[in-house]
Amino acid sequence: MHKFFRYAGGGALTGTANGLFGGGGGMIAVPVLERAAFLPANRAHATAIAVILPACVVSGAVYLWFGLVPLAIFLPVAIGVFLGGIVGARILPSVSASSVTFLFAALMLAAGIRLVL
Repeated sequence: MHKFFRYAGGGALTGTANGLFGGGGGMIAVPVLERAAFLPANRAHATAIAVILPACVVSGAVYLWFGLVPLAIFLPVAIGVFLGGIVGARILPSVSASSVTFLFAALMLAAGIRLVL
């Protein structure tokens, strides 16, 4: 039962970040899954995407409901994200866990630097 609450707490933190920032929950979910669930990087990333989907659907519905989404931009971006998700999911199994970890860390570092500057 202790694991359940640890996982649920990490999930709540992930969902909150995803809803608040419009994404980015994976940056919390991946480390939580690696450290709390002891998943290797590839499985942590795949699991993060699977658990982020419901949070994105709920957050997206709320954003649409409150008129925060420019509909002229929504459809083309959604199509691109859908296709990119397929490509990324197909590539992930062939990438080593250490490479995924390195790429993820580099992406987080670049995002952090961009936000600061």
